[in-house]
Amino acid sequence: MELRRRTLTIYVVLAAVWALVVVWQAEEHYRFKAAAKADLSNRSKDIANTISACIRGMQFRGAVTQERLELVLNELVNGRTNELVKSSELTSIVLLNAAGEQIAVAGRPIDVTQKDILQQGEHWGQLNVTFVNIVDLGASTNWEGGTNPTVVLPPLRDLTNRFPEGLRNRPFPRREPGAEPPPGGPPPPEIDRGVAGLSASPASNGVARPESEGRPREGAPRFRRPPWLRGLSESEYQSLVENRALHDLVLAMSIESFHAASRRDLWLRLMIVFLATLSAFGSGVAWRNLVTSSDLQIRLVRASELNTHLKEMNLAAAGLAHETRNPLNIIRGLAQIISRKPEAAPEIQQKSREIINEADKVAAQLNEFINYSRPREVRRSVLALGSLINDVVRTLSYDQEEKGIRLEIRGEPLTIEADEQMLRQALFNLLLNAIQAVGRNGEIQIVAQRHSASEGILEVRDNGPGVPPERRTEIFKPYFTTQKTGTGLGLAIVQQIVLAHGWEIECTGNQPGGALFRIAHLKLKS
Repeated sequence: MELRRRTLTIYVVLAAVWALVVVWQAEEHYRFKAAAKADLSNRSKDIANTISACIRGMQFRGAVTQERLELVLNELVNGRTNELVKSSELTSIVLLNAAGEQIAVAGRPIDVTQKDILQQGEHWGQLNVTFVNIVDLGASTNWEGGTNPTVVLPPLRDLTNRFPEGLRNRPFPRREPGAEPPPGGPPPPEIDRGVAGLSASPASNGVARPESEGRPREGAPRFRRPPWLRGLSESEYQSLVENRALHDLVLAMSIESFHAASRRDLWLRLMIVFLATLSAFGSGVAWRNLVTSSDLQIRLVRASELNTHLKEMNLAAAGLAHETRNPLNIIRGLAQIISRKPEAAPEIQQKSREIINEADKVAAQLNEFINYSRPREVRRSVLALGSLINDVVRTLSYDQEEKGIRLEIRGEPLTIEADEQMLRQALFNLLLNAIQAVGRNGEIQIVAQRHSASEGILEVRDNGPGVPPERRTEIFKPYFTTQKTGTGLGLAIVQQIVLAHGWEIECTGNQPGGALFRIAHLKLKS
């Protein structure tokens, strides 16, 4: 009972340790994925800072053209300008205004209309992850000390369609200092509303100078326009600024490397769990084997003690049987004397003969018991199996002739290693058992044949009633017999001799009927 409780405790501890390892590896895999996601997010911020620096370097008076910007962004997406971008597997860049409308796009198209992209700041798909970075992409300073957003200007060919009729499809005029403006040309610099904070006078020869106060004139725009936008009205220009001002930077990055790293980490964790499972299972099996081995050792010790006790009892029983034969022989002799006296009555003579018969039966049983209890010490020698079989057959020739049994010896001549006396006794008991089993005019066959280059087989077959399959293992037990006159020790002695030689014996059915006793693994001598 104590051992069972200890075994149960060991199994519970192993299961708890295994479960702890599984939970630990699952938690570590979750942490790895979280760290990989955080690393990808940090790289997106670094890329956003890189793009911001590029835009700040490209802008002029708070504006940058879409064509030039998309050219640079495509270079970043293709990964030919920055190793950081190349390693992050950037797939798309989208610049948005405050209303969430696309201003500039590079790489694959992105659906930025999904609510979770702009609200949560990131969106994880099956192949890509999208990050929204609200960053300062650069600003221009106006004359009032404030800042103006960076505007992405559409291509010039799109803007000229919105110019006043007199400015469409013609180049912007340039005049030399001191020259008179051409008729119908653009207004002189002193009335140019497109340049904030600048004024011109005749003394300046047409060159704009900052006003002494450093303030824009009343009604002038709040920041300078690029020269190519001076033809737009104030309302058109303000609408352009509102619709084309940068507000959000959306980056789409491939997560193929993230999935690959996650799969590698998952396989690593699964391998650790698998090894932990093997360790736990192996430890459980080892403990079970240890318990079984300990139990077997205890049983062996007890069996050894019992065997020693049985040996002592066996010697005592053999000695008792040996001593019993002496008075039994005396009784048998006295019964013979009485049966032979002529003056004895017929009834006394009949009783005397019955005493003799019963004494003979008891003597036979005692002899069999003494033979069975005798230690089997094998003394091997080289024997001609055919000669030994013929000797045993001649010994039982009277019993064969009495029942009219036809006995046949088949096979090939074999030379084996065995104890001659033991093998003779085993073959004698098998043959006697077959003679007792068959009826009158029965048939018995003794077959000796080679099974392999080093082993032979000896078989004794008969056409008697045979042995039922459920009793074929019990007939080798002591005192088990199917014969009315048997002692039940003949086949037990045969098995004892066979096992002492290291052979094997089995009982099977003979065809078409009867029993077959086969002794296998006879060691052959060339």
